[in-house]
Amino acid sequence: MKKYILFLALMVLIQPVIAQDYLKLLKNYPTAEESNPIKMGWMQGFPPPKDKIISAADGSFFKFPASRYSVNHMRQFLPTTVVLAAQTNRYNFTVDLDKAIDNITFTVMGTNEKITWRESLDKVYADGVIVLHKGKIVYENYFGGLAPDGTHALMSVSKTFTGTLGALLIAEGVLDENKTAGDYVPELKKSAFGDATLRQILDMTTALQYDEDYNNPKSDIWAYSAAGNPFPKPAGYKGPENYYEYLETVKKAGTHGKVFAYKTINTDAMGWVISRVTGKSIPELISERFWKPLGTHHDGYYQVDGSGIAFAGGGFNVNLRDLAMFGEMVSNKGFFNGKQILPAKVVEQFRAGGNREAFAKAGYTNLKNWSYTDMWWVTDNKDGAITARGVYGQTIYVDPVAKMVIVRFASNPFAPNQANDPYSLPAYKALTSYFLRKK
Repeated sequence: MKKYILFLALMVLIQPVIAQDYLKLLKNYPTAEESNPIKMGWMQGFPPPKDKIISAADGSFFKFPASRYSVNHMRQFLPTTVVLAAQTNRYNFTVDLDKAIDNITFTVMGTNEKITWRESLDKVYADGVIVLHKGKIVYENYFGGLAPDGTHALMSVSKTFTGTLGALLIAEGVLDENKTAGDYVPELKKSAFGDATLRQILDMTTALQYDEDYNNPKSDIWAYSAAGNPFPKPAGYKGPENYYEYLETVKKAGTHGKVFAYKTINTDAMGWVISRVTGKSIPELISERFWKPLGTHHDGYYQVDGSGIAFAGGGFNVNLRDLAMFGEMVSNKGFFNGKQILPAKVVEQFRAGGNREAFAKAGYTNLKNWSYTDMWWVTDNKDGAITARGVYGQTIYVDPVAKMVIVRFASNPFAPNQANDPYSLPAYKALTSYFLRKK
């Protein structure tokens, strides 16, 4: 059971570490081709051979390289709830593939190594990638176990959906960003969230007595993960029974609004506020406000805890083209599929960014001059590029000036984005330059 909890912990991990360390460690792991889940035979057969069966109960389903299978089949292992897709007015992208993209080159961050776009996808263990330019699919590729009609775990890109939903409800006057979580959810009044404003929660500048040190068995992340464990609790367990109960226990440490600290519990607190005020679950609202209006083709789903509460901070699973629709909507100032899904001013707010001074204190060496707001990462790109980032390599990258959107699913052996950044960040810049030259 503890191995299952470790999986939940890894889903929320994004720590400021040295990217080059991961480049060295990756050399000891099977390559993307060697770890191809279809070739490895995970869960194939009726029944599968015993040595090819992986499980959530013992944690084997999320131990690399088996994780390359599970990211495409999460509901095979965990309880979930549906995010309904559109039944009418489904959107279809125009496809105009650009074969030159595979050969775009760039230098790997922190090295002198030159690499192509196509080669970089293997380096990050990509499962699927779409690049949009001016609203058209100009690049689309699937690897390993992901099929075009499949779904994939978004990990912490899920946070961006919760943050975007929160920003939308604030713009509509349903929520007030200057009010506190305690104002909306009385159960949180005695917790650290009690006097934290929604703006501080959305920008993750809350001061929480909560750490995600995975090497410390007494770290708070283990208690949080145990509360969200959907399986029966072990004998003698006396802790919180679900995500919400855990949030009530979080204590304050410092002053809110001073320092950016990326902590998943902020997202789940925001999710609770949203659900309490609207009377609807996060999956219901994502379907109503985004998934159906976008014209998506495939139902998404959220992983849930033992009380049926959706894991707002990391549990969303979606189809790649459907995710590209969301990215293009944001790129186009909220307008997509013939309708204004997000107010333009909300998207402009994302691009304006958050408190750079507070962000700098977090020590992300690869992300200098970045910021964070509404659960979007805001780059130092002069075009106002923004990105959603999830562990193991999940990405939405939106550059509005280049009219470029990149969406990627991946299953890197290492959780932190720093394992992908040396390849990903310069790759995004290289594609941006390529499209700007084509304008």
